[in-house]
Amino acid sequence: MDDWLVLRFEENRDRLRAVAYRILGSEPEAEDAVQETWIRLSRSDSETIDNLGGWLTTVVGRICLDMLRARRVRPEHPVGDHSPALADDVVPDPELEAIQADSVGLALLVVLETLSPAERLAFVLHDLFAVPFEEIAPIIGRSPAAARQIASRARRRVRGTPEPADVDVVRQKEVVSAFLSAAREADFSALLAVLDPEVVLRADAGAAAYGSSPVLAGAAGVAQQFSGRAAAAKLVLVDGMPGLVWMRRGEPLIVFSFTVVDGRVAAIDLRGDAEYLQNVDLVPLKG
Repeated sequence: MDDWLVLRFEENRDRLRAVAYRILGSEPEAEDAVQETWIRLSRSDSETIDNLGGWLTTVVGRICLDMLRARRVRPEHPVGDHSPALADDVVPDPELEAIQADSVGLALLVVLETLSPAERLAFVLHDLFAVPFEEIAPIIGRSPAAARQIASRARRRVRGTPEPADVDVVRQKEVVSAFLSAAREADFSALLAVLDPEVVLRADAGAAAYGSSPVLAGAAGVAQQFSGRAAAAKLVLVDGMPGLVWMRRGEPLIVFSFTVVDGRVAAIDLRGDAEYLQNVDLVPLKG
């Protein structure tokens, strides 16, 4: 093993452990995430990594996101149980406990438990570790604008001020409903009215397989893409925010996530990736 690579990883270990612990709220899980990050690094071509610190943060973030999603499927840690069990003959390290108490308040961890995995990751990486949204976006499978919105929603919940978020949800539902209605009715003018002139549409490979353009910019082009083609789409909450889903035989095929700015759709992300569809939270809404 390259001694230089081992040294560089050890230089980043404390930061990676701090990131993982703040996301997961569990020391054993944080250690597991850091160890898995090292395994992935050791199996990668390090010569192709330009920014090792950023690469490691991205990898540990993805690992933590997978662990959070698995935890939601198979809950193992009750809220508030953030410390490993101590055997009777193990004496806690007061200095270590003081450092942990200072860096991660229990109250914050309890609040973080109420966030969705995407919200938790976006908030921790950006607000606590200053990771840019451009780097957070691919980890959670969203656009930078959507990642910013998710972090903002999480920030309001952490601060205990949910009212503005509720207003955002109501307004976004109105905008998405207007988009859906105009698309179903092939009302091109109504679509243009609800779309920001510089709206951007992005589709992953799964969504593109059903005929969606991978990237499309501009209200006219996006309106043309959807005009008369959303008859089977249904209004849902996508990870807590209003969006759409296209289903077949009861299974989601494409999820539509919207970024709404100033009452207009600024971005649409279409996701058809199988892993994403398996983990995304979808809750039906009435139109």
